[in-house]
Amino acid sequence: QAQFAGRFLEHCVTQFGMPPKAAAAAAEAPAAARFGRVKNNLRMGLVGLPNVGKSSLFNLLTEQSVSAENFPFCTINPSEARCAVPDARYDQLVNIWKPASEYPAYLFVNDIAGLVKGAAEGAGLGNDFLSHIQATDGIYHLVRAFDNDEIVHVDDSVDPIRDLETIQHELCAKDLQALESAVSREKADVKKTQGSKLSGLFTTTMDKCREMLEANKPIRDGKWSSPEVDMIKHKLHSLITTKPCVYLVNLSARDYIRKKNKWLKKIMDWVKDHGGGKVIPMSVEHEQNMWDAREDPEALAAVVAEAKSALPKIITTGYSELDLIYYFTAGVKEVRCWTVLNGSLAPQAAGVIHTDFETNFIKAEVVAWEDFATLNKGEKGMAEVKAAGRYRQEGKAYQVKDGDIIHFQIGQSKKK
Repeated sequence: QAQFAGRFLEHCVTQFGMPPKAAAAAAEAPAAARFGRVKNNLRMGLVGLPNVGKSSLFNLLTEQSVSAENFPFCTINPSEARCAVPDARYDQLVNIWKPASEYPAYLFVNDIAGLVKGAAEGAGLGNDFLSHIQATDGIYHLVRAFDNDEIVHVDDSVDPIRDLETIQHELCAKDLQALESAVSREKADVKKTQGSKLSGLFTTTMDKCREMLEANKPIRDGKWSSPEVDMIKHKLHSLITTKPCVYLVNLSARDYIRKKNKWLKKIMDWVKDHGGGKVIPMSVEHEQNMWDAREDPEALAAVVAEAKSALPKIITTGYSELDLIYYFTAGVKEVRCWTVLNGSLAPQAAGVIHTDFETNFIKAEVVAWEDFATLNKGEKGMAEVKAAGRYRQEGKAYQVKDGDIIHFQIGQSKKK
């Protein structure tokens, strides 16, 4: 499975957006990651209405065999998988060291069954599906913008703006239920202690959240102070609309190749008017055509020549929206990416390799990727980098940067 992003995606690493002007307008995403959990293994959930192409896209991303029948509830239990994050830097290190073992960075993805109108009240198994979304850390919101009479739409017609509104309403409605439950619990706890009352911060934060959710506005789109963020994370940790969201627009192969679709600008405008976010046009049909041609180099080249794959951009965007980065360790035994949260200090990054490494951290020997790429002449080792004085020693306060190549010096564990 890990070779999918290597062997197949090497044909299609080049990425593009469309239309350029509209894409630029929706380029900036809100910093929803500040509401996220502090952990290194985070996952994206693939959500949308039934029959928009979720399971088919999931199959392509992960090389899994998930049922993708033309039926609204064919995916009930969320399928879990991981897909390798394509990175030319990692490929270069592998080509230089030719290690015995290779470990790219991975993005964990859940395929979550299609929601329908009324899901927050339990329609169409909706409550189960919404609880599956709650367990993820970010959302790929896939919306259908293609016509196909053979693939039924749950609402009998293709209207991506209506679909966006439906999903957003259901997610906000589910969060509103969670908010009211949290308020009820807090009031009950306060009554147990004589003379106690709800804090002003709790009351104002909950009121602000309620106002947004009742207006179908995701919590991530609000302007929040640090104390408010902490309050939401503590009291409303199960919210869905605090999660970062990447919008995927599923086009027909024809529209994707010609970079034209009647819905694209309307979708871009909707996203811009609803807090902004990353929007990635793609085509499950075109991706499937590339996958089907993977064993025929000439046929694959012909399909790729029509339009490059959007899968690399989808994977890397999801990874970055979760506020994840990775550093490299490299040698003849293995080349490996180690995933950490952006902003992690050197001891925390070392702890991803082994918990003892954080406790017994001494120092980190670091070279920035840009320095390595500039100075290395394709030889194994760091001789050229050291000769140029770019091989640094960093202490406990060093904040690890994406793409750093690191060797940790670790002390002996103290005997108990």
